[in-house]
Amino acid sequence: MELTWSQFADAVRNFAGALITSGVRPGDRVAVWAPNSYHWPVAALGVHYAGATLVPLNTRYTGGEAMDIIERSDARAVFASGEFLGNDHLTELMRGHRAVMPDLVVGVMLDASSPLPEGAVAWDDFLDRSTDEALAEAERRADRVAPEDISDILFTSGTTGKSKGVLAEHQQTLAGAYAWGANGRLTPDDRYLMVNPYFHTFGYKAGILPCVLFGTTMLPLAVYSPTEAMKLVATQRATVFPGAPTIFQTILDDPTRADVDLSSLRLVVTGAAIVPVVLVERLQSDLGVDTVITAYGLTECSGFVSTCTPDDDDETVANTCGRAFAGMEFTLSEQGEVLARGKMVMRGYLDDPVATKEAIDDDGWLHTGDIGTIDERGNLKITDRLKDMYICGGFNVYPAEIEQTLARLDGVTESAVIGVPDERLGEVGRAYLTVHNGSSLDEASVIAYCEEHLANFKVPRSVVFVDAFPRNAAGKILKRNLT
Repeated sequence: MELTWSQFADAVRNFAGALITSGVRPGDRVAVWAPNSYHWPVAALGVHYAGATLVPLNTRYTGGEAMDIIERSDARAVFASGEFLGNDHLTELMRGHRAVMPDLVVGVMLDASSPLPEGAVAWDDFLDRSTDEALAEAERRADRVAPEDISDILFTSGTTGKSKGVLAEHQQTLAGAYAWGANGRLTPDDRYLMVNPYFHTFGYKAGILPCVLFGTTMLPLAVYSPTEAMKLVATQRATVFPGAPTIFQTILDDPTRADVDLSSLRLVVTGAAIVPVVLVERLQSDLGVDTVITAYGLTECSGFVSTCTPDDDDETVANTCGRAFAGMEFTLSEQGEVLARGKMVMRGYLDDPVATKEAIDDDGWLHTGDIGTIDERGNLKITDRLKDMYICGGFNVYPAEIEQTLARLDGVTESAVIGVPDERLGEVGRAYLTVHNGSSLDEASVIAYCEEHLANFKVPRSVVFVDAFPRNAAGKILKRNLT
């Protein structure tokens, strides 16, 4: 599917009209559970156009995880893909949770041969619901969308293990997207290869929205592989390619790379993990990329806190997260915690005023939970985490959520999960367990249980059984002593 900008605008309006005909009202929540394809930006902007609120769902979620967010967000409609990465999202929802699903469930079928489950509406049939009257109402609703209205609710796990819905206003979302695009000097001549998933801030707010704001061509890739990514760069002459460091490491190490023309690339943006200086150097020397940028953000700031610029040297790019984005500022608490304040900071957490007050103090500073330093030039460097969170393949993983899942596994008495280095993914989980006497649990059965109940990036890659955990005087497990 290839769309011009005018065709894309028509598709967005038509989508909004179909939502209105289907009974979606201003302020209603609409969930999207699908991989990168042209459907996603049409749906996202169509939701906004109709005055509704977007709720993206992680494509790696299990059906139970997705349903939890659908229910907690009180979504009035769900757009779900069929088979993806061996799982059929739509069928899983319709067969396992039909009784509690919203009335409107639309199938985003990437494979035309895939059957549509009973109770769901096909994408094209849904779009056919739009009428001239609904289109006129869509225009009125779009005109009435205010800067302080909620644009989206992205869910991010917390240290308690319970996911929290981040309420972002349109003005916060757009301020971040514009600052990101301006920093990358996007233009209508650019062609943006999108390997970052659209459900994530990196793919949505640093991807779809900057492209819309700056007229940059979007090139979505549903499933990353170095072969497919390099093929798209070569055939589509991609100029902008953001992603986690592991993405670029796989391309640099691919034995077929020399046979592919990647000379069109001018900008690589990376982050979400430690970036080796040698990676920055190789991106420039081996791939011939003129500009490499690293950045730092979190969902509570729409993904935007600080960034390097195209003028920074390799050492600055690799060893720091740069200076504050336009509209943002940061400082350090007495404990060295990074505090952020400005245009991109969320309104708060969905239905959780206590957590909101804990996160944002009376002076408007968001407490990020990260420990950092600031050098003499104002560059931020993240050195540690107050939270136990680690990053697996670019995705934040919170051990408390995994530990709560393991607590339900028969035979487990206690667990502690940490991130350990991994050459390909940056970090992966390792679970330490104490078990009941006589338990038959082994590493394979523990991992299999986690695979059943957790998204794959959360599943521990190794399991260690221990007789007892190291603890401090208060009885808290000393995770730093687990190796």
